Amino acid sequence: MSIPQTGGGPIERHEQLAEHLAEGCRPKSEWRIGTEHEKFGYLTDTLAPLPFEGERSIVAVLEGLRDRHGWAEVREGGHLIGLEKDGANVSLEPGGALELSGAPLETIHETCDEVNQHLREVREISDEIGVGFIGLGAAPEWSHEEMPLMPKGRYKLMNNYMEEVGTMGTAMMRRTCTVQVNLDFGSEADMVQKMRVALALQPVATALFANSPFFEGKINNHKSWRGNIWRNLDEARTGMLPFVFDEGFGFEAWVQYVLDVPMYFVYRDGKYINALGMSFRDFMKGELPALPGEMPSMSDWADHLTTVFPEARVKKFIEMRGADGGPWRRLCALPAFWVGLTYDQTSLDAAWDLVKGWDAETRDALRVAASVDGLQAKVNGISMHELAREVVAISEAGLKARARPGAGGMVPNETHFLHALHESLESVQVPADELLEKYHGEWGGDLSKIYADYSY
Repeated sequence: MSIPQTGGGPIERHEQLAEHLAEGCRPKSEWRIGTEHEKFGYLTDTLAPLPFEGERSIVAVLEGLRDRHGWAEVREGGHLIGLEKDGANVSLEPGGALELSGAPLETIHETCDEVNQHLREVREISDEIGVGFIGLGAAPEWSHEEMPLMPKGRYKLMNNYMEEVGTMGTAMMRRTCTVQVNLDFGSEADMVQKMRVALALQPVATALFANSPFFEGKINNHKSWRGNIWRNLDEARTGMLPFVFDEGFGFEAWVQYVLDVPMYFVYRDGKYINALGMSFRDFMKGELPALPGEMPSMSDWADHLTTVFPEARVKKFIEMRGADGGPWRRLCALPAFWVGLTYDQTSLDAAWDLVKGWDAETRDALRVAASVDGLQAKVNGISMHELAREVVAISEAGLKARARPGAGGMVPNETHFLHALHESLESVQVPADELLEKYHGEWGGDLSKIYADYSY
């Protein structure tokens, strides 16, 4: 969940928009790792989605975390809708999925400890009230109607808009979960190289982490149904962004792209004001129909930046957005995968060399094939399995070069967090393949078995 931004003062010059992004540039010694992961909650006796309020509910879990583990509450319109502590946030996705947005940390060892601590705290509370949480890319059985929209102004506006554009926007909001990692850049040129590598290789992440072969109780013929949903929700704010690969791409080109993305809202005095489909360019001229005569602030710009949803996104850091939610080992594997590729220059250069010859059509085709076939995908002579093997090897070399020890120096680097991916490469099986094998085998076609076998 993106929370409303505050401060920043009025926008007086167009240049401020790019300068806002450039403020993210920081020396390598200050680069950090922020991991986000979402999970579906459900009632353990009925396997129904977790309601917002009640004795066994999302609010009950949030209150437990607040009271027992020292989290401070975040409220909107009188509702408890999130928590914060030590630079981390616990928040709600539109359909009630629970998200941890982790603090900016130095190593994968720390991010993995953070994830595990969070899951332990959630489990402690949820076990007592008969609630479970499961990591999947898409809700395996539940219908749209079964997953009520959370009481957040932003989500109500988004929901109304998503019903008018694309075909799967509301399914994305309520019935998908992802794991993401947020990474720093050192300069505009570094941002450019990282964004190009990030976009080109998101399909590899989609394939390796594919974990949503079921939807509405049936096999959907995709390894990542979440990936399919994201291709069909709103072309104006999603996709692989071919302009990022154009000569001259930088902060200003990103600004121009975001300015052309239709607005969702403006946040004023604790309320979301409907600006659906309106233009931030008009806002810059004081001509926004929702707020006639009013000029935007930098916090408005920061909010608008959170309403674009491509496969990789620039804010004051870069977000990697291509992976399904999944089992706990994968929650540590994803940041390790991207840190290894992007936080060591030799590995980043090697990754760029691998993809720089691809055209936009190839990158798009890889995105589609990854969600359908996972590691079995083949595009224009490119084998996803072989590509993934090369990419993971580059990532591993990057983690070795980083040489960040853990466990009090007992573990020399962060490479062991890639073990889950090595297992997939050896077996040519991603989590979705394992789920399908169980469904056709020991589960005997009974999808309800997924909860007991794959919950945290």
